[in-house]
Amino acid sequence: MPRKSSRTQLAYERLRADLLACRLKPGEPLRLAELCKRLAVSLGAVREALSRLTSEGLVSAEPQHGFRAAAVSAPDLKDLAGVRSEIEGACLRRAIAVGDLAWEARIVSAYHQLSRTPVQAADDAERLSDAYALVHARFHEELASACDSPWLLRLRAMLFAQSERYRRLTLPLERHDRDRNREHRQLMDAVLARDADRAVSLMKAHVEKTTQILLTGIVGLDKSGDRRRAVAARRRTASPVRRARPVSPA
Repeated sequence: MPRKSSRTQLAYERLRADLLACRLKPGEPLRLAELCKRLAVSLGAVREALSRLTSEGLVSAEPQHGFRAAAVSAPDLKDLAGVRSEIEGACLRRAIAVGDLAWEARIVSAYHQLSRTPVQAADDAERLSDAYALVHARFHEELASACDSPWLLRLRAMLFAQSERYRRLTLPLERHDRDRNREHRQLMDAVLARDADRAVSLMKAHVEKTTQILLTGIVGLDKSGDRRRAVAARRRTASPVRRARPVSPA
């Protein structure tokens, strides 16, 4: 039988994945009994997992009301993007200063995999491919991985995860054509050339471009993040109606 720590870790990993992919919608109540049944773990394991996710900002805890998936909003997204740009830039500068050849090789490998992974899911063109989400996260992680500050890396990971929720949530609402591979290739080239100023500038532009796309998509979302009501509202007011296409993630 798995130890309690293993069951808690399992619950944490599955809940975190569902929150990041917005399978658990922002603002959705997280009922303990239902989660225990779905995850086949104890009440204590679920509570511990939710407490960890609360500390990461992915879950909110309300006295007398229990747990909810953290809400989303346009002001929060703007603030998140600004802070993420600063932290990503600081990580890049330190990584460029101390990164070695092995670090460079990991970046090249991550880019190669990213550039050859389809963005959309094979069975649903309006859903981000889980495989793409993984390799995209790996590429950005490798860019910063040589940074010698554990605190900066911890903050970067938390901010990236929060950004991922917004990207997943707004993907079906809007499509903006962009050359993702070119943006990522330019970032990689600047980092490998040890051009810290250019790398930081490109990262800031990369985050800002994605943020503007997501802000376009998030208009009309209520605080619970119910994208279906947002799409319906847009269709009622739009003339003529255009079929929604996926957002290109950063």
